[in-house]
Amino acid sequence: MGGSVCVSQPATAAAFRSFITVLHLTLLLLAVRVDGQLMGSPLDCHKTCVCASNIVSCSKMNLTNVPLALPKYTAVLDLSFNAITKLRAEWTPDHLSRLHSLLLSNNGLTFLSSEAFIYVTKLRYLDLSSNGLRLLDEFIFEPLENLEVLLLYNNHISQIDRTAFSGLDKLQRLYLSQNFITRFPLELVKERSRLQTLKLLDVSSNRIKSLPLYELQLLPAWIKNGLYFHNNSLSCSCDLYDLVARWHLKELSSATDFKSKHTCVIPGQRKEKMAILDLDKAYLNCSEVKTLDEVAYLEQYLVLDCDTRQRDMEKRWTLPGNVTLSPANKTAVLRSDGNLQIGPLKVEDSGVYTCYATSDSFNETLYITVLVYNSTVAGGLENLKTAYTTLVACLVSVVMVLIYLYLTPCRCPCCPGQGLEKSEPGQSLHSSTVSLSQAHEETPQEKAEGGGFPYRHVAFLDPKEQMEQNGRLNPIGEEDEEWQGDSSERRRSDAESVSSVCSDTPMVV
Repeated sequence: MGGSVCVSQPATAAAFRSFITVLHLTLLLLAVRVDGQLMGSPLDCHKTCVCASNIVSCSKMNLTNVPLALPKYTAVLDLSFNAITKLRAEWTPDHLSRLHSLLLSNNGLTFLSSEAFIYVTKLRYLDLSSNGLRLLDEFIFEPLENLEVLLLYNNHISQIDRTAFSGLDKLQRLYLSQNFITRFPLELVKERSRLQTLKLLDVSSNRIKSLPLYELQLLPAWIKNGLYFHNNSLSCSCDLYDLVARWHLKELSSATDFKSKHTCVIPGQRKEKMAILDLDKAYLNCSEVKTLDEVAYLEQYLVLDCDTRQRDMEKRWTLPGNVTLSPANKTAVLRSDGNLQIGPLKVEDSGVYTCYATSDSFNETLYITVLVYNSTVAGGLENLKTAYTTLVACLVSVVMVLIYLYLTPCRCPCCPGQGLEKSEPGQSLHSSTVSLSQAHEETPQEKAEGGGFPYRHVAFLDPKEQMEQNGRLNPIGEEDEEWQGDSSERRRSDAESVSSVCSDTPMVV
């Protein structure tokens, strides 16, 4: 008989209940672990972080989330060199009203929530450098109205919404170097849309191929001084050379600090790079840039710009001859923006004007040479018109003389005057047209003397007339010689024809 195993029903039910309990506990542990990864673990100032007064440093602790329960008095939070890939809206559920510095560099950060900064509006320094950010959405930093320094260098940013930096009314320094940016963010610096306090914008080492050169030239010096665009793939041009050379002459930091890094790409298959400041010596042979003086005319008004490398500096001026500007001077007035207005100008106003600009940390001196011409603008234009009119009249006269001398007359039988007889010299002598004799056949000797060209005949005015064709009295008053019938006696050479035209008698055109 084979044996049989019998399992009671109560034992089976107990085993099933045990399995369900273990499964429930396992799922609960997994949920807790996932929740901990999403929300982060509580702050531990002994194992994972260093807490010193109002500074919390959790750098290089391999954290995947921001620690929870941060003290409300935290002023500096250092989370650099961790593995925090996403900064969610709930990374801090409480307002950290004293937090002014947040460091999140070298985390592999790829995602920023649109509400990531709503509880840290007092931030003045934000470091998001050396991460994996690819784009900056619209109004992403808008809550940070007190932010002064924003570091975004060494990311993978290729797209920046035009409103990404809106609301940053106190931003002073923005670092965007070493990214994949292809468009220069002109809206950050141009007159009507720029961030009013921004004094440093670094877009160097990106993929920008062209710059808005005209708009950049118009910027004040205190903006251009902190505008860094070196080490980009800019196309070589004389306009680019002109911009960089002028900034270098003005000793702007953005041009002088990285002189060797200001390069451009020569068009062609090889895509060679060369220094922008060498474009006047090779390749394009651009015109050398020199400092230009201010030129004006009498009775004009002129505004001299004290364009300093720092903003809001105290400015004072001295006039030519080192004369101090005084309120009693009515022709030189200091404007509210620190610039000097002079006029109505006189020749005595020519000379060197000096602007002294001072601040707590920086002093600068600018020299501007003014040259006033001893004429008005209207007078100069009248002189130009007179010279132009004279030139045109001379050209017309030369053309008419050439037509008179060298225009070949009509040989067609239908031309008027072809039927005139040689026996009627009076009709042809009153004509001033040079014509070819159709009745005479040239001999080989005549052809040789004429250099292969046909002889020309010139008809002269009848000297009997007391008044010449142009109205001048005939000074000779001699009787005409008898007309000779022989055609050889009536023929004149080319030299005689020209000499008759080039006489001292004025010709009416």
